[in-house]
Amino acid sequence: MAEKIRQCLTCADCSVKSCMHKQEDKYPQFCLTAKVDKELLAEAKELYFEDVNQNLAQTAAEVESQFYGKYTRVQETVEFIKRYGAKKVGIATCVGLLNEAGVFAKILKKHGIEYYAVGCKIGAVEKSEIGIPPENTLTKGEQYESMCNPIMQAKILNEKKTDLNVMMGLCVGHDALFIRYAEAPTTVLVVKDRVTGHNPCVPLWTYNGLYSKI
Repeated sequence: MAEKIRQCLTCADCSVKSCMHKQEDKYPQFCLTAKVDKELLAEAKELYFEDVNQNLAQTAAEVESQFYGKYTRVQETVEFIKRYGAKKVGIATCVGLLNEAGVFAKILKKHGIEYYAVGCKIGAVEKSEIGIPPENTLTKGEQYESMCNPIMQAKILNEKKTDLNVMMGLCVGHDALFIRYAEAPTTVLVVKDRVTGHNPCVPLWTYNGLYSKI
């Protein structure tokens, strides 16, 4: 039986969202906004005025204000790239989504955007070479199985001096490694979830139904 942990209340426990319009009289007792460290908040606000951060924040706000609920994520991503001013876009993709990455690349090309795509199996490094045991492979060691190589994906895109990276379907954890080593800002176009057709919100939406069993 899992050990119970003491968990403080956070934004995940909130249902009023009063921070959206600073309705202070409606803040719940545990509201993080009501208790926010003023010095830390000031430090965070100041960082938005740094060159790259300012461009990212202003462009994100522009795209949100003009296309919220009107454009698909693909359309919003293209608009963001153009308005952000990225001259070269890196595409870090799962090889299982090469078809989708190819379509996205064609869209970028039609918009005059240069891209460089790198698949997750780059280098064809066998999983055992980084100490992954056979039982933790898909083929259980019965055949050569290339590892996902998000660090190499990041290093190649760093070498190509991309201005912005787009992740497409990297595995859980591999995405964290890519973000950790990528030098350019990274946005996400596709989150892999083969069970739900790459829509991870499905089990969250159905939590009180089928997924209540878990």
